Amino acid sequence: MRSVYLYLIALVIFFVIDFVWLGFVAKNFYAERMGSIMRDSPKLGVAAVFYAVYVIGLVYFAISPAMSGAGWTQAALNGALFGFFAYLTYDATSYSVLEGYDPVVAVVDTIWGAIISGFTAAATVWIANAIWDGAGG
Repeated sequence: MRSVYLYLIALVIFFVIDFVWLGFVAKNFYAERMGSIMRDSPKLGVAAVFYAVYVIGLVYFAISPAMSGAGWTQAALNGALFGFFAYLTYDATSYSVLEGYDPVVAVVDTIWGAIISGFTAAATVWIANAIWDGAGG
């Protein structure tokens, strides 16, 4: 059951931060650099599947191992590495096969993937430890 709670905590953190990033902070960055290949609105079902599945990976590879005693710093490192490799796979593939995929977008998006994943993993472990340690459990 604890894994479900970890998943839900991570999902909320990841989604909220990515929503702010994509919807406000970097919206113009992506629109200006990918305008010709970007949809007017995203396919929300596909996005939902990405968030749901990606966070499972984050919990499995970064958060759960850190909950076994390694702590939030290990979660941050493992999460950042997971994000780096996952986002690099997408961005490098997109850059290599899609006409008009901007290399700056590939670099920025890969860095973003590492940052948001590392932060989400660390914050999830920190919050979970605060909840369970505070509850005596």
